[in-house]
Amino acid sequence: MQPLAVAVIAGGRSSEREVSLNSGASVVEGLRQSGHSATLVEIADDGTWSRDGDPVTLTPGLGIEGFDVAFPVVHGPFGEDGTLQGLLESVRIPYVGSGVAASAMGLDKILAKQRLAQEGIPQVDFVGFTDTEWTEHSEQILASAQRLGSPVWVKPARLGSSVGISRVEDPASGQLKEAILAALVHDPRVIIEASCPGREIEISALEKVGPEGRTELVLSPPGEITLPGAAEGEWYDYDRKYKSGGMELVVPAEIAAQQAEAVCMVAGRAFRALGCEGYSRVDCFVNGDDVLINEVNTSPGFTSTSVFSRLFAAAGVEYPELLNDLLRSALERDIRSARFTF
Repeated sequence: MQPLAVAVIAGGRSSEREVSLNSGASVVEGLRQSGHSATLVEIADDGTWSRDGDPVTLTPGLGIEGFDVAFPVVHGPFGEDGTLQGLLESVRIPYVGSGVAASAMGLDKILAKQRLAQEGIPQVDFVGFTDTEWTEHSEQILASAQRLGSPVWVKPARLGSSVGISRVEDPASGQLKEAILAALVHDPRVIIEASCPGREIEISALEKVGPEGRTELVLSPPGEITLPGAAEGEWYDYDRKYKSGGMELVVPAEIAAQQAEAVCMVAGRAFRALGCEGYSRVDCFVNGDDVLINEVNTSPGFTSTSVFSRLFAAAGVEYPELLNDLLRSALERDIRSARFTF
């Protein structure tokens, strides 16, 4: 692949800013190892853009000055939710990852679950609502949540990295209301999900460009998240995700062949149903013969030791190769798009 000037966009305004900067630094290093000219373009917490301390010039229709392609690794709102993707479309620069609609649906757990339900893709039961609906119909929402069983999970609908999540053991108690109010601090959209007793299985999806520009969806081996020394009721929270030794990834997951096949099938269906492009990580629960989608991450953590990369590494696909595949998919999508008059 010929060397490219790549703007690796990281940081952002959300609570996942530090995770994004870690991803960005790793992607820059990996791209440089592959022979590309990669520069970190940092979005500050006030929304301003800079490279090496200098402002970045974005010109509608003319791209980002000095770059051939953008590689966004911004996590959470104002970056992973379609806003950044829309900006990149407006300035007309090829970029890695899903487009506006898939990014918006992927980050919004309520929209994603509604779309997956339209396609009949199995997932955990849920109740989703806005802050206005909570103000006007709180008793109905609490009653609906109690029908989900026990425990339930209360989450801001558009955050990742386990930020703002509460586990409520007894939905009939005052703890549920407290958890909802805590989630509403982060996001005016909240989702309450039923608990699933299954094993937590994750799988990475990658679009590879083949002969004549055709793309094919390649799936990694499924991996299982385990929590060493976890106490009863302990879960995969922020500390477990990002502190050393907090979690272990067993890959390939020690599940039956038919279970692994079912995970691949459901993950592929979810990727296509949301209209994802480039790459995603799909999180599932496996409970016997049942495979339920937990969520689809269109911009997962992207260091060389992140789950997405490690799952492909187990199949012999190294980090620099992943990055090159994603650059190819970004350029090919740009070529395809130019064929249409819109």
